[in-house]
Amino acid sequence: MSLKIKNTLILTSILLLIAIAGGVYSFVFQKGKLDELSSKKEKLEREKYDPVDLQNRLNDVKFKAAELDSILAARKFNIPKAVAQTKFFNFINKTSFSFSPEATVNIEYADSKTDKDFNYFTYKISGTGEYNDLYKLIYAIEQSKELKKISKGTINSYLSVDDEGIPHYMVNFAFEAQTYFANDDRFSSATLVENNLTPAQKYDIFYPLIRNELPPNLDGLLEVEGAKLLALLPEGAYLSDSKGNSFVLWEGDKVYLGYLTKIDYDKNRVSFILNKGGIIEKINLQLETEE
Repeated sequence: MSLKIKNTLILTSILLLIAIAGGVYSFVFQKGKLDELSSKKEKLEREKYDPVDLQNRLNDVKFKAAELDSILAARKFNIPKAVAQTKFFNFINKTSFSFSPEATVNIEYADSKTDKDFNYFTYKISGTGEYNDLYKLIYAIEQSKELKKISKGTINSYLSVDDEGIPHYMVNFAFEAQTYFANDDRFSSATLVENNLTPAQKYDIFYPLIRNELPPNLDGLLEVEGAKLLALLPEGAYLSDSKGNSFVLWEGDKVYLGYLTKIDYDKNRVSFILNKGGIIEKINLQLETEE
C-alpha cells in the first residue's frame, strides 16, 4: 500500500470519528437544549401580537376602568385606601376656618380598629363655639365624600359676655369621630370630588327665648324708655332721650332694641316696637303740648 493511500485512509478515519463525535454531542448531549429552545420558539410564535391589536385592547381596558371609576365617583360616599391620620386633622382645620372668632376646636387621635372588611381611626374632638359652628362641623364630617362618622358625644350651652358687654350664647361639645379606610382601592374612585359641605343656616336650639342679658347701646341709638317726642317734622320726628340727646328719626329707623314703626300726624304720636330679651313691646310716645 502506497504512502498516499495510507494517509488518505487515516484522514478519512479521523474525519469519520469527528463526524460521529459531533453527531453524538449534538443529538445526545444537546438534545435537551434544542428541545427547550424549540419550545420557547413555539411559545413566542403563539404570543406574537399585532401592535394595533394590543393598542385596541389597551383602549378597551382603559374605557372599562373609567366606567367603573365613574360609578364609584357617583356614589355619595367612598372608602379610601390607607388614609393618613394627618388628612383628618387638615380636614377639621379647613372646616373650622370660617367659624366665629370665639370658636375653638381640639382634635386628639385615640386609636385604630378593624370593623369587618374595613379599618378605621378614632379621634376625640372637643371645643366651643356658636351653635351653627357646631352644626357646620357635624355636617362636614357626616357628609364628607370619604366616609366619616360620629359615634357619640355630649353638647351643653353656656353664656359668654365679651369685653364690650355683648352676650354670646355658646355651646361646649365633645364627641368621637371615625374615619374609615380599606386595604385596597375597590371602594374609592381615582378622582375624588368632595361633596358640598356648606349647610344652610340653622336656628339655634340653645338660644333662650327669654333673656335677662341685653346688649349694650354701643351705637348710641335712641333709648325709647325715658324718651320724649318734642315735635313732628315733615322730614320725621324730633325726639330726645333721658340724657338730653336729640334725634330726628323716620319710619323704619333703628332705635336701641327696636325700630320706629309709625309716625301718626293725625294723633300726634310715634310708635316703636322693641325686643327686650325675647319680650316684644309696643311703645307709643305722644307729642307733649303746653297748656
